[in-house]
Amino acid sequence: MTNTWMAPTVVRTEPTRTGGDRESLEQWLDFHRDTLLSKCAGLTAVQLKARPVPPSALSLLGLVRHMAEVERWWFRIHAGNDQIGFQYSTDDNQDGDFDDLDAADAPGDIETFRREVEAAREAVRDKQLEDVVASHGQDPQQRRNIRWIYLHMIEEYARHNGHADLIRERIDGAVGD
Repeated sequence: MTNTWMAPTVVRTEPTRTGGDRESLEQWLDFHRDTLLSKCAGLTAVQLKARPVPPSALSLLGLVRHMAEVERWWFRIHAGNDQIGFQYSTDDNQDGDFDDLDAADAPGDIETFRREVEAAREAVRDKQLEDVVASHGQDPQQRRNIRWIYLHMIEEYARHNGHADLIRERIDGAVGD
């Protein structure tokens, strides 16, 4: 990686206004996924690692890494029942997605995010919104359906995209939706 690398431009597609449930959920989730990447577009790896809102440790790259893990957690581990670990966080460092940025590879981490999104799509491709899946978290009796996972992911992205807005504005003054 060179110092001149910049995060690629992202074109967001507006969700349709008359789609069915599944189509609407997928389009809104994709819109939010692209929004996060658009907040990174045009920035260098150093800028993506910056934590410009003290005392918060949040950075744009940390948010991308975190959302890659969240995609894995909800779609692959819960919905897909995959027996896999996380890319960045460990039992010893639960916040590795946010914290371990010194040696992080920004282009590689953005590509990991993109791969996790594709794997998430694949994990639920043949599932119905009403399909119920078991929890793999602290409360294994807690169950949810695929619709809940989509709605939760949209909420998760919306919250973190608000963080990304503030971080990006502090880095270079860029604002936008």
